[in-house]
Amino acid sequence: MPEHAKYTMRDVARLAGVSTSTVSAVLNGTVPVSPARKKRVMEAMAALDYHPDAIARSLKTGKTNVIGIVVPDITNAFYPEVVRGAEAAAQRAGYSVLLCDSNEDPQIEAQHLAALFSRRVEGVLMACCANSTAYDTMIRRRFPMVFVDRLPAAASEGTVSSDNIGAGYQAAKHLIGLGHKRIAMVAGHLGLSPHRDRLEGFRKAMQESHLPILDEYLLCDDVQIENGVDAGHRLLSLPTPPTALMVSNNKLMLGILQALDEKNIRVPEQLSVIGFDDYIWNRYFSPSLTAVAQSTHEMGQQAFDLLIRIINRQPDDKQAVKNIRLSTELRVRNSTASPD
Repeated sequence: MPEHAKYTMRDVARLAGVSTSTVSAVLNGTVPVSPARKKRVMEAMAALDYHPDAIARSLKTGKTNVIGIVVPDITNAFYPEVVRGAEAAAQRAGYSVLLCDSNEDPQIEAQHLAALFSRRVEGVLMACCANSTAYDTMIRRRFPMVFVDRLPAAASEGTVSSDNIGAGYQAAKHLIGLGHKRIAMVAGHLGLSPHRDRLEGFRKAMQESHLPILDEYLLCDDVQIENGVDAGHRLLSLPTPPTALMVSNNKLMLGILQALDEKNIRVPEQLSVIGFDDYIWNRYFSPSLTAVAQSTHEMGQQAFDLLIRIINRQPDDKQAVKNIRLSTELRVRNSTASPD
């Protein structure tokens, strides 16, 4: 047979010296096969580099064992960790993953969903971009979907995220406990649930401590590095700048650090800084960064497990699919201190 030819199950059976039904049983696990025969089949498959036709199998079984994952920004280090957690859980369950990046664009997001539907994926893990229509699409198609990190306001079940209200509260209380009263927040995009919730936690902590939230100390915009640079320059140019700053995600933090460097602001002597998302490089900045850490890997794993539960849910199963909120951890380093 030519080197480029595509081998079939019949070729595997002929090389292994068994019937095609035995090869099918080995592949599908439908009928017990003796260890010796199974070994011959596996060796024949390896020798021929034979791989079952996934599309043909899915047409027979109605299952593809493939899920989609749609993230808004693969360059944000938060999402690869979530994806790795989901993919590890998927591999253990015998599933493959198709990964899509919406680039923070709802139209691209909708195109990715349409492509995943056409490829007959069994479900989707979704972190929404702003102005997403994914939830409406899911409801209309009655399609298995779990929303991760960024949650639609209307979603009442099937979501996995951090306790972002608690995280915002925890970060603000840390700064208040150090003695700061002029605390600012770069809150990100308030159309996205993590940033909105972190701001709510910040407000709660400030109100409990009877501290004012000045309009000029609260900046809400997009979530890219350049937005952080702009926010940093605006805050540092105020007649009375803050003594402490909360920054709502890691890309905004990179922009803030650039602005601080350009303005020659010493951290934490002139400004204490606390961020969200903790990565290995946070400890190697000078000074090392205080941050609220999220359980990103666990988030991906639990999201996949929840999606499989939804996929396998029977039509008469009325039990609600839970919403999972993961706790966060404040990791205090050298970027926060008492104000001068």
